Amino acid sequence: MLLDRTLEIIALVTWVFAAVFVVLHFIRVARQGGIVAALNHLITRRVVMLFSVAIALTLLSNALVFVEPQQVGVVVSLVSPQGYRDRPLRSGLRWIVPFLEEVYYYPIYFQTYTMSVKPTEGQNFGSDDIVARTSDGQEVSLDTSVIFRIDPEQVIQIHIDWQDRYITDFIRPLMRGLIRTKVSQFTVNEVNSSKRLDLESDLSEEVRTAMEDKGFVMDRFLLRNITFSPEYAATVEQKQVAEQKTIQKEYEAEQIRRLAAGEADRIKTLADAEAQALRVIAAELAERPDLITYRYVEKLGPGIKVMLVPSDTPYLLPLPSLEDGPPANGLPTTPPITPTLTAPTPTPLQLSESLLGEVLTPTLSLTTTP
Repeated sequence: MLLDRTLEIIALVTWVFAAVFVVLHFIRVARQGGIVAALNHLITRRVVMLFSVAIALTLLSNALVFVEPQQVGVVVSLVSPQGYRDRPLRSGLRWIVPFLEEVYYYPIYFQTYTMSVKPTEGQNFGSDDIVARTSDGQEVSLDTSVIFRIDPEQVIQIHIDWQDRYITDFIRPLMRGLIRTKVSQFTVNEVNSSKRLDLESDLSEEVRTAMEDKGFVMDRFLLRNITFSPEYAATVEQKQVAEQKTIQKEYEAEQIRRLAAGEADRIKTLADAEAQALRVIAAELAERPDLITYRYVEKLGPGIKVMLVPSDTPYLLPLPSLEDGPPANGLPTTPPITPTLTAPTPTPLQLSESLLGEVLTPTLSLTTTP
């Protein structure tokens, strides 16, 4: 492109210079010998050379074309039987027949065509999303994009079929038609679920096949967004809220069940431990029945001087030793005390593990005889 423009500019400057030179030469000769003499001397060697250079530059600028690396050229030719060359021009400097052939350039890089509800995202200004209906009659709007490029080997056929209108006259109607047809085979719930991937995959394959038949190579089809009707969106939102509440209640119930199970296990463990302790105590008491008497005496208060045990139980301590000696004032000793036991003697079967660790202090009633 740069070389073509440069040659065109040089040729144009040459033509302008040749024209100015001819006019000045004509005026100068006309002043000296008149208009007839000026016309006779109009064609000179210098004038011929100038115009020859201008013509040569013009032919060269029209015969030499430069094809960009991201382009291919379709040559429409008056000298070819079918009206065009059967092979496209690839990148680089190329020769054509000036004034008898013309080159049309087509991009071979990847292009992206987008149809979106947002005015600034698509090629067309304003809302350009695709509105379709599902198999159950629900209306959905789809934002889509297709990434494609022209197959260089089929660019001539594309020029014949579409010229530079291949996007507006082929790709856009193709996508809108295929998407509407495919969406009508799915329900709205399927479109709003994992079936959306199946919808996108099916559309991708169908669009790819249709574009390849017309000389295009599709790289990727993108189902960018799906918008549902406000009524359906509200219904889905309410359903999701209800499901979340149900999950929360199930979680709370499970936590309660776990706590109850843990408490039951703890109570069972304690009961098992207590039962085991009672078995150990019972076994120990069966072998050593005097152990309970020892524990009983050990727990008595140290200030007790006299105590009375049941009539059928021998004294635990010698009564005379309870007194420290005769009174210091020489008065007669206190008459003997008649004790009365008011608490029954516990049996081994009524004891628990706590009896061996802590025996309740017995309640004694002491009475004196005057």
